[in-house]
Amino acid sequence: MHDERWDRLTRAADVLRSRLEVSPAVAITLGSGLSDGFGVPTGGTRIPCGEIPGFPVPTVAGHSGEFWSGRIGRVPVLLQRGRVHFYEGRTMEEVTFATRLFALLGVKTLIVTNASGAIRPDLHAGDLVLITDHINMLAANPLYGPNLDPLGPRFPDMSAAYTPRLRTLAREAAAAEKIDLKEGVYVATLGPSYETPAEIRAFRAMGADLVGMSTVPEVIAAAHAGMEVLGISLATNLAAGVDPNAALSHDEVIETTKRKGAEMRRLLLSILSRLSQ
Repeated sequence: MHDERWDRLTRAADVLRSRLEVSPAVAITLGSGLSDGFGVPTGGTRIPCGEIPGFPVPTVAGHSGEFWSGRIGRVPVLLQRGRVHFYEGRTMEEVTFATRLFALLGVKTLIVTNASGAIRPDLHAGDLVLITDHINMLAANPLYGPNLDPLGPRFPDMSAAYTPRLRTLAREAAAAEKIDLKEGVYVATLGPSYETPAEIRAFRAMGADLVGMSTVPEVIAAAHAGMEVLGISLATNLAAGVDPNAALSHDEVIETTKRKGAEMRRLLLSILSRLSQ
């Protein structure tokens, strides 16, 4: 059956492939504010998202809206500097467009990062947290509708969506860099309003440690396409009600990512060096 979604993906993949410095083995999606914190590696090629046909361009502050292609150490990498979100009024096809492009380009490993609110009492603003699992509260799934058979099966297994082997590598990298890397379950909500204290209490009872508005659709799409996935979250603030005197703002998110972005970068570089071994 002819599928326009597949046509859009293949057209975009052809254009992006023609612009790449190297054929990527690893893709990294940088979340809110983390594009600036990670910076642009030396060398390589920068590709504005707007130059790729059909690609949804980010509109949210802290999301740069470009790709970088090149080698980081010995690893051929494609950086996605900024993402689009479901709350922007995007479709799930648009939200996962980049992830599926990665699959068509032959990417085997996806590293996703995000900014999140800390739910668990021992997590603090500025903590880096290894995502072990997620809870989808978006009331949507990127695999809804006809299956894209060239990408993956109708009913993909999500029991190990966050690849255990990569989580072990991340722990080893954090230990080598003397970075305190916590671990936790991430719950994705629709947004863009922040959650209420009652919702946070409910999420805590469900087993969530972090809350955010992204990542889960990309991880589902990546698992569907057979990619290995590593998720790392930067807790930029305490979730609603955890600190009864705090007010939540996007400015706080961006400030924390600027302050802790260098630490996230150091961790990601250490992980990449282990992937090349």
